[in-house]
Amino acid sequence: MSLPYSSTMSNVDLEKRESAAASAKVLIEAVKNNLCPRDIITRKSIENAVSVIMAVGGSTNAVLHFLAIASAAEVEWSIDDFERVRRKVPVIVDMKPSGKYLATDLHQAGGIPQVMKILLDGGLLHGDCITITGQTIAEVLKDVPSTPRADQHVIRPLSNPIYAEGHLAILKGNISPEGCVAKISGLKNPSITGPARVFNSEDDAMAAIMANRITHGDVVIIRYEGPKGGPGMREMLAPTSALIGQGLGETVGLITDGRFSGGTWGMVVGHVAPEAYVGGTIALIEEGDSVTIDAHQLLIQLNVPDEEIARRRAAWVKPKPRYHRGVLAKYAKLASSASKGAVTDMHLNLEQD
Repeated sequence: MSLPYSSTMSNVDLEKRESAAASAKVLIEAVKNNLCPRDIITRKSIENAVSVIMAVGGSTNAVLHFLAIASAAEVEWSIDDFERVRRKVPVIVDMKPSGKYLATDLHQAGGIPQVMKILLDGGLLHGDCITITGQTIAEVLKDVPSTPRADQHVIRPLSNPIYAEGHLAILKGNISPEGCVAKISGLKNPSITGPARVFNSEDDAMAAIMANRITHGDVVIIRYEGPKGGPGMREMLAPTSALIGQGLGETVGLITDGRFSGGTWGMVVGHVAPEAYVGGTIALIEEGDSVTIDAHQLLIQLNVPDEEIARRRAAWVKPKPRYHRGVLAKYAKLASSASKGAVTDMHLNLEQD
């Protein structure tokens, strides 16, 4: 849906202006040729996009976005498909926050086209997918070298990956039976079991972290920040950054029904579904409960007997909405689960008679 190299160049460089002009010309040609987004966005092309996300160590937000894109395009794609792709696509780009380099470094090393050519040659991309230019992926990449340049260290060959499997793991368990997202790259030990430190908003959690009330081994729970509860799933960059700044990034877990920034790093799990606002198990966690995050087992678990969870569920009272009018109130009313992309039209029938 975009031209080669356009996503990694610096926005202050002249080539960004040139790329924008070229994009406009390509868009006009697509309109003339009646080439539509639904011709380009297919199950195979979404799998291509997710493969690239895994290869470059991209943001957890990609899971939410591609679920929503697939829904809009009426393409069959589920949260479990991310785990299927993760198992077969290694991380081959050394990028921050868990790696060394920036997007502009990737651009100078060959950009996304170089990554895609490596994946294509490795049988990890569908080369027959159409692009916005009308060419196929294979045609667009035909002149890109099959191996990255020897004088750069950002992009690696498939034979020497940074991680043998992708970095965005889909965890499930009694806290999130629909699935949630963990970014597991760069962690020495992607497993923790510890006492829950429970907060009903990002602001409350941030205040506790800044007051040094969180310590090694804790598992921070930030809830009522999901699609409906937030509403809108605020990015949790501040709490995760504060934990890392205090030297707790490797030893403190964080679980939320909200989401994270692409700059987030650490033992963090987001997009927990069902969210707290609709009575998901994350709403039933109490201070001091034992909680497990285990990326090896793809597990997120509240270590409390089922009978106790059932008792808490029966006693749980849904909180009042934060907004009663306006756009945010409408969004909270219509938003689907994060495991479905948090889209607002999943159950609507807008067809006219």
